[in-house]
Amino acid sequence: MKQLIRKADVILFIVLIAVGLAASAVLSVHSGSSTDAKVVIKSGGRVYARYPLSEDAELEIPAPGSAGSSASSETDECTHYLNYNVVSIKDGRVSVSKASCKNQVCVRHGSISMPGETIVCLPNRLVVSIEGDEGGGYDSITS
Repeated sequence: MKQLIRKADVILFIVLIAVGLAASAVLSVHSGSSTDAKVVIKSGGRVYARYPLSEDAELEIPAPGSAGSSASSETDECTHYLNYNVVSIKDGRVSVSKASCKNQVCVRHGSISMPGETIVCLPNRLVVSIEGDEGGGYDSITS
């Protein structure tokens, strides 16, 4: 009776598994945020600012047509505009930490870190996105 699995087959199987695990580890290390990734902030359809994702910053972005100071309480840290968003860039991640809109969807969205990801605040007409060389690939493929 012939043996179906030989010693060489087992060695080949182990080598292929090891190569697959090593490739997976290398890709996961290099798939982090790109060093040249930029945070693009658009307000009212126009580019308001571009910042490197690698540098920490906290920005108060006024909504279009939001001129003048608001008569808000003293506990509110953002008193420069009637309608605003506070965009925080920290540790290679971007989030909207505060907003004057009622629904707070942009604040609850959480942070983004990969090129192609976006945070949107419809009431204040704000779009925060990350642009870079990496990304743009498929999240999943369906038939």
